[in-house]
Amino acid sequence: MAVIIPSVGMGRRGSSMPWGRCGQGMAEKAHVLKNLRNIGIIAHIDAGKTTTTERILFYAGKTYRLGNVDEGTTVTDWMEQERERGITITSAAISCEWQGHRINLIDTPGHIDFTAEVQRSLRVLDGGVVVFDAVAGVEPQSETVWRQADRYNVPRICFVNKMDRTGADYWRTVEMIRNRLGAQPLPIQIPIGAEDKFRGVVDLIEEQGWVFTDELGAHPEQVDVPEGLRAAVEHHREELVAAIAEHDDDVAMKYLEGEEVAPDELRQALRRLTIANVYVPVLCGSALRNKGVQPLLDAVVDFLPSPVDVPPVEGIDPRTEEIIIRYPDPDGPLAALIFKIVSDPYVGRLAYVRVYSGRLLSGSMVENVNRQRKERIGRLLRIYADKREEISEIQAGDIGAIIGLKQTFTGETLADAKAPISLESIEFPEPVISVAVEPKTKGDQEKMANALRRLAEEDPTFRVHVDDQTGQTIISGMGELHLEVLVDRMRREFKVRANVGRPRVSYRETITRPTRGEGRFVRQTGGRGQYGHVVLELEPLPPGSNNQFETRIVGGSVPSEFFKAVRMGVMEALEGGVMAGYPVVAVKATLVDGSYHEVDSSEMAFKIAASMALRDGFVKGKPVLLEPIVKVNVIVPEQFLGDVIGDVNARRGQIEGVEPRVGGVQEIVAMVPLSEMFGYATSLRSATQGRGTFSMEFDHYQPVPDDVAKSLLY
Repeated sequence: MAVIIPSVGMGRRGSSMPWGRCGQGMAEKAHVLKNLRNIGIIAHIDAGKTTTTERILFYAGKTYRLGNVDEGTTVTDWMEQERERGITITSAAISCEWQGHRINLIDTPGHIDFTAEVQRSLRVLDGGVVVFDAVAGVEPQSETVWRQADRYNVPRICFVNKMDRTGADYWRTVEMIRNRLGAQPLPIQIPIGAEDKFRGVVDLIEEQGWVFTDELGAHPEQVDVPEGLRAAVEHHREELVAAIAEHDDDVAMKYLEGEEVAPDELRQALRRLTIANVYVPVLCGSALRNKGVQPLLDAVVDFLPSPVDVPPVEGIDPRTEEIIIRYPDPDGPLAALIFKIVSDPYVGRLAYVRVYSGRLLSGSMVENVNRQRKERIGRLLRIYADKREEISEIQAGDIGAIIGLKQTFTGETLADAKAPISLESIEFPEPVISVAVEPKTKGDQEKMANALRRLAEEDPTFRVHVDDQTGQTIISGMGELHLEVLVDRMRREFKVRANVGRPRVSYRETITRPTRGEGRFVRQTGGRGQYGHVVLELEPLPPGSNNQFETRIVGGSVPSEFFKAVRMGVMEALEGGVMAGYPVVAVKATLVDGSYHEVDSSEMAFKIAASMALRDGFVKGKPVLLEPIVKVNVIVPEQFLGDVIGDVNARRGQIEGVEPRVGGVQEIVAMVPLSEMFGYATSLRSATQGRGTFSMEFDHYQPVPDDVAKSLLY
């Protein structure tokens, strides 16, 4: 018999918070750190991140109507481009309340072109909710975001979404998480029904069912475990307790002695194991149909860490180069990381910040440790996507935004000038695609320069430079969609009229064998001359390595005061390339010999000589052009498989595998040169009657075939 409990949070923990509008009317108050959660919603494109976020905001009392991606009414997808395309482009930060806890939530993009948004969000978050499509399971971008979360040791819980869709398979998705991601998923719920019969979930910890019957899902019914699921619930609960007992002595003792383990004990033990990244709790539901979101919020509170549960942040003392540790103490010295810059049309330049220690106060002076500059904190804001609320301080553990910073950028540290600390910055991938942009009129020239500068401040994977030969302005990014969105923003937000060229690939150059180069720069004029003589040894490094420079001078043939100039000459020459002006990668240059003149030698002469030596040696090192290779995942109905594989092969692609997927479709995995993927979306649509989909991400660089290289160089 169903019992309706409209006002009890999951019917447990003695909460009196209503399950429907639990955050409503709550006044802003001081939150102890343990009641704070900084989490991100991450997933493959179209898994339902934004819809899940919208439901969280609705049930937490932040919104009063359910936003819809298809209708363009979502809170977190607030940019015009996001609402038109139905995708998330920029990560949006939102604060809400649940069960007496404040949750700072960031909805991140799923498209690979905006991977920097995911990366910088994960850097400052304490936990993550990874959303999976119950039909597709683990998709390519799911693997990418999972690896990024692994890199930052972010504890996660999983939400298997879209359980109401035809072909939804909860257990298959759990197995894919285990096999494809190498994780240890631990289901804490099992679904009641599936596909169009999906009605609710059974909580394995409480052995209690929840059925979502009303349209808004705000008042779920607490039910006994359905008779047909009783055996499955007992089996999976036994597995859950056994898994926790493997790593928890208290649970193990009771389990081995045959005693019943109380739900609260299980929850506390699973919380410790989740924070330690031993297990990943798995839940399920259908965000679009308003089913299973409140238990997900409970799981965020129950299992994901607060700022005091994660290790204290490490940094370097810029004065001594020693490693120092900062604890999340509001009364400690300030340590804060800027993780995002936004150009806001109303308030100007917004800097998103995570405070790790101490507190940021409105109007105070702080030090930008990276630039050794003083900055005044203007106004401080709590962010609700594109809406905001002014606050007086941001304490340790919290996330907010600053207005008024002039010289601070993404990845830089703000600290107390008396106790400086430099936190680890955020590394971003290099752009792989470029287009030329030209202003239509002279009046647009200045507006375009300003727009590109501000967009580049916001997005660390967006680069702007002027081509030395043509004088054109070249913008570079992570993919066609990335540049398309940036150009669109330039036209709409900054009112710039511009012509845009065809996309071009960012190639690289390198050498394939060790070599030696010599450069001698001699200029004799009426007065003092110029003299610099440099001998370099060049050798190729493993693919993906950064360029290196070292000195191995014997007998003082080149004085040490010129080493810095030689290094600068080498590095500048590597930036410009030799074959076709593309950047040189994976090369080690060693200064081994040279000569100098006591009067005529100068830093400028040695810098030029080093550049000449690099170019001389590079030509002898059997240089090659490298092109970016992308990993492409194409999902097509079986009848089109042959045509699509043929098309991929024609694009110089290497098929890595073909796997059957649910619903009579096949997944093709291939490595394809990026230069061959322009316009592929249109080609795939026409080849599959609009039923094929694909995703791609940069994988590595590899040498360009000789015939293609000739067409590029001559």
